[in-house]
Amino acid sequence: MTVGSPRITIHHDPPCSASQQRLRVGAPVVAASAATLNDDCYCRTLDTEALRRGLLDDAESGEVMADLLAQRPTLFSATAVFLSRNTLAQLVEGIACLERAISHPQYRAAALRQAPPIAARAFGPLGVFVSYDFHLAPDGPRLIEINSNAGGALLSASLMQAQRACCAAMSGDMLPAGPQADPRPAYLAMFREEWRRQRTQGSPRNILIVDDDPASQYLAPEFHLFRKLLARNFARCEIVDAATLQWRDGHLWHDGEPVDMVYNRLTDFYLTEPQHTALRAAYEAGAVVLTPGPRTHALYADKRNLIHLSDARLLRHWGVPAEDVERLTRLVPATQLVSLDNAEELWARRRTLFFKPAAGFGAKAAYRGDKLTRRVWNEILAGTHIAQAFVAPGERAIEVDGARTRLKFDMRAYTYEGRVQLLTARMYSGQTTNFRTPGGGFAPVFVLPECFTTVAAPEAAA
Repeated sequence: MTVGSPRITIHHDPPCSASQQRLRVGAPVVAASAATLNDDCYCRTLDTEALRRGLLDDAESGEVMADLLAQRPTLFSATAVFLSRNTLAQLVEGIACLERAISHPQYRAAALRQAPPIAARAFGPLGVFVSYDFHLAPDGPRLIEINSNAGGALLSASLMQAQRACCAAMSGDMLPAGPQADPRPAYLAMFREEWRRQRTQGSPRNILIVDDDPASQYLAPEFHLFRKLLARNFARCEIVDAATLQWRDGHLWHDGEPVDMVYNRLTDFYLTEPQHTALRAAYEAGAVVLTPGPRTHALYADKRNLIHLSDARLLRHWGVPAEDVERLTRLVPATQLVSLDNAEELWARRRTLFFKPAAGFGAKAAYRGDKLTRRVWNEILAGTHIAQAFVAPGERAIEVDGARTRLKFDMRAYTYEGRVQLLTARMYSGQTTNFRTPGGGFAPVFVLPECFTTVAAPEAAA
């Protein structure tokens, strides 16, 4: 591993523990923080062929997967993002604090009041792949948003399996940012638990992965990974368009077979669109285990919830413990609803704000305030948007086609029951994550050992 500054080089030879490296006699030791490595390290940790082989092997049709990957050359980054153990601890503690707030009766009542009636239905499932997305500020992580059906969890698991040590220091001391190197057993346990929460016994015989025109979705490769993973551990799994589902005789049907469970990848979170009528009817009747469902979105992913989570006065009024209130107001950037009443004041402060639709997803219709035009501002005022205090994303030094540059990144924590299953980064340029940036895409996250040192190069010692 080499870093961009000529003053710092990690000693390669011989292989050894990063916390007990054999240093060259007389060479000064330099502490290497996660920020230092993200700023100056140009290592490429991805074994591209290993990733490709793994994805083809893990898909039911390697030919289909190969075609999908060829159409998405910026899905994965070849570079890792580094994280300190202290920041990881802050993320985990912050998520636990958020989960406590979200479980508070007053919070839940407020979240469900602003959602349509379908969100009030509670059949037991919590929702798979709730994600907490963060920017890493100099003084700690900041929550940007919560998603109820976050994509990328299985793609990121495959990516983590295809990493190679770029030097001796990475060979055993840097750890993947999750409780285990391979989170797929945890993912399967999560689906089983979702089934148990509604059905109590048995197991699903027919699981569907449902989206609108799934073949056209950018994360379609992940659908094929899930299809094989779920089919291998349950009886049957198919990828289907929601419009092909049927509701009759008290059952949800597809291709002449009753459906037991649906892994929901739709962004019509409350199932209001005409092509989702059958799925909505089955869900409201409790005839299918739908995960995640409307209730999960209402409690976690409606952006208006960030207003509650960043309002210290409201949280104290609800009886949230003082320690949690303090942590939440540090963790969640101040957020407010955009309205005609505050439009003039928000426009004046727009350069310090980020604007998002309340029911948004995938960074659609989300804007940095300093990039706003009057035309877009009028569109924002005509909809339901929130204004969030702007927190700059982290940056990562990378090399693309021989040229050195810097990309932004955010940090996504995939969770279930508040437990972090895997942490991944998404690297990009522009206003928001986009998976269209050369050198960008999903990136693995590695946690530095508590004591990580480098050896100064000879020219630095002179």
